[in-house]
Amino acid sequence: MALVLHAGKTNKNAYKTLIAAEYSGVKVELTQNFEMGVSNKTPEFLKMNPIGKVPVLETPDGPIFESNAIARYVTRLKADNPLYGSSPIEYGLIEQWIDFSSLEIDTNILHWFRPRIGRAVYLPPFEEASIAALKRALGALNTHLDSNTFLVGHSVTLADIVTTCNLYLGFSQLMTKSFTSEFPHVERYFWTIVNQPNFSKILGEVKQTESVPPVQSAKKPYQQKEPAKLKQKDEPKKESKKEPAKPKEIDVAEEEEAPKPKPKNPLDLLPPSKMILDEWKRLYSNTKTNFREVAIKGFWDMYDPEGYSLWFCDYKYNDENTVSFVTLNKVGGFLQRMDLARKYAFGKMLVIGSDPPYKVKGLWLFRGQEVPQFVIDECYDMELYEWKKVDISDEAQKERVNQMIEDQEPFEGEPLLDAKCFK
Repeated sequence: MALVLHAGKTNKNAYKTLIAAEYSGVKVELTQNFEMGVSNKTPEFLKMNPIGKVPVLETPDGPIFESNAIARYVTRLKADNPLYGSSPIEYGLIEQWIDFSSLEIDTNILHWFRPRIGRAVYLPPFEEASIAALKRALGALNTHLDSNTFLVGHSVTLADIVTTCNLYLGFSQLMTKSFTSEFPHVERYFWTIVNQPNFSKILGEVKQTESVPPVQSAKKPYQQKEPAKLKQKDEPKKESKKEPAKPKEIDVAEEEEAPKPKPKNPLDLLPPSKMILDEWKRLYSNTKTNFREVAIKGFWDMYDPEGYSLWFCDYKYNDENTVSFVTLNKVGGFLQRMDLARKYAFGKMLVIGSDPPYKVKGLWLFRGQEVPQFVIDECYDMELYEWKKVDISDEAQKERVNQMIEDQEPFEGEPLLDAKCFK
């Protein structure tokens, strides 16, 4: 009897076994026409795993469930398999990294991802804690990889297979380039491993996500009876609520079904603009001297008032900003949650003052003539700010834009505690 793996074709936990099988020369057949939510509910499947989770490996001696256990079983089928190292200490270290990546990386990625696709209640403080825990784990992994190409020894082991498959969901669905750039050795490691022949045969072409999926929670603890509407200081406008975008199809966990394909964002349907946002972001990032003459002038040369709009924002509750690091973390969390708009926005956030309470003010460039509705719907921080559209015919407002882009200090007569850029 051949080994049969019961799972969908895009289940990242099934990838662990399939890749281990490639390295070990073990034949594993992926069951055909597996349908999550149907195939795993049949009496035959529930005899193999009574709680209906996938993957499950059907063997001549009986079924095995839990993805790490399955990958270990397949690896042990080959005598003296180098995937398990060549000494007791290497074996122990391989098991160490398998546990670390499962408990510290995979768990926190799922805690971040599942509420955003409607599989759990979305709680912003819980998301922030999950991201912080994930960054802590990635920091530890980054330190180890500073002086190591592989996790254990000098070649791929089962630790690399499990860890890379756990990172796969993060890179493909959540962790944008701006997020992973904090961990350059993890980046180098991930792209090195996924491009190994035995990995690419199973994973295919891997692409890093450009944005974090918007929240699609079935239960929204911060939801009001009526949809939240953004209040501007001047001329408030009603905006129709649009269906938020959905993430690309992928099996995300042993018990999850694949979400539906993502429709086009309404902003992608707007008439083409002469302003290329990425060109402005590159100019901003690469200008180190003569900022006014180069970057600011370049911005106004590029700016398309028909395709884009500029907005000032002021935090409504500055009297609460009494602790500097808490205020900075608040702004950092806002920018992290704005990642879903990275393709359509550029922003500057200033934390102002030498003594508390600190003032938080911002400038944002958005595609279109209004603050994007999907951002209002999905980023709860938006309601914490007063928003005012910039009138570029007003020279005073235009100069204020210039000052905020270049982090002019003092700003409006006060020193800057910090200036953060969203690009």
